Amino acid sequence: MKTQRLLAIASMGSMLGLMTSCAPMSPYQTVDSPALRKTVQNARTRSDHDALTRYFENLAKEMGERAEEQKKLLQHYQEKSYLYGRRAQDQQSHTWALMVRYEQAAKTSLSKAASHREIAAKLKQEGNTDSGHKTAEAHAGARSQNN
Repeated sequence: MKTQRLLAIASMGSMLGLMTSCAPMSPYQTVDSPALRKTVQNARTRSDHDALTRYFENLAKEMGERAEEQKKLLQHYQEKSYLYGRRAQDQQSHTWALMVRYEQAAKTSLSKAASHREIAAKLKQEGNTDSGHKTAEAHAGARSQNN
């Protein structure tokens, strides 16, 4: 009886840990997540860098869209501040801060995409599509700029 209870508690604890590790981060935090940093560090081939380029471009697009949404919301709060009373300024400043964060995340993502596109182009020039191990060290400096 006690072992079943102990087993149930342990399984609940492990499920909670799994759910916490899989919990979605806010999108502007994914630009600099530990998992993404590890993926960037392990990128060796041209296809790895192409995939990272696509990922960062998609992330930049999403961040740009979210920044636009916040910009429209900010405009609404500024035009209709009388509807929100004392909270109007708080909502405006919060929305402005989110907009700036999303814009910065979009810029960061675009610069990272450009860097990975450049690395992939160099690997293509050198003819290393799948075995980029010897050139990975040569491009380590460029990858370290992405972190």
